[in-house]
Amino acid sequence: MEPKKQYYENVAKTIIKNLEKRQMEGYYCEDGQSAVKKVLELMPKGSSIGWGGSMTLTELGVFDAIQNGDYEIFNRDLAKTKEEQKKVYSQIVGADYFLMSSNAITLDGELVNIDGRGNRVSFLCFGPENVIVVVGMNKIATNAQDGMNRVRNIAAPPNTVRLNKKTPCATTGMCGDCYSPDCICCQLVVTRKSATPGRIKVILVGEELGY
Repeated sequence: MEPKKQYYENVAKTIIKNLEKRQMEGYYCEDGQSAVKKVLELMPKGSSIGWGGSMTLTELGVFDAIQNGDYEIFNRDLAKTKEEQKKVYSQIVGADYFLMSSNAITLDGELVNIDGRGNRVSFLCFGPENVIVVVGMNKIATNAQDGMNRVRNIAAPPNTVRLNKKTPCATTGMCGDCYSPDCICCQLVVTRKSATPGRIKVILVGEELGY
């Protein structure tokens, strides 16, 4: 096994062990194909599913796999009006599964996320029966503070460019600690423990995924 892959596997074992003490389940998949397979294995046929915006899930093809499966899908991307959005979010809060990535994950098993409107992190905290978090090994941080720095200076800037936001980081490539109307860093959530044992399931993928 090449050194980087071995490193990913070693670190994943450490993180998974630390997730256990936080009442979260952890899994390691060497590549994207096995990660998609694991996501589908965790969700029984007929389950209701919602998700948050995620380049990681998009890159892996998770959404395509779900669309081709036997699931009840609450697709927020199809909501065009405020009323439709309200309806789909009310469905997602009661879903069997919510899919997302994490902006960072610490070696000690904490999830670090920054959100704009907060719908993604709100479902991580409360609502759906299960939350599946798929994370590329490029998002590892040594601790929560390092995770926050990663999110603000590595994850957020390219996301603002992708979303055509008018923020300082979209121009300079680094966090300006702004209060811009387009700011996507409105909610900062560190998940240090799952209140319900096993509700949050983290799939670590031995690839660089997302931002």
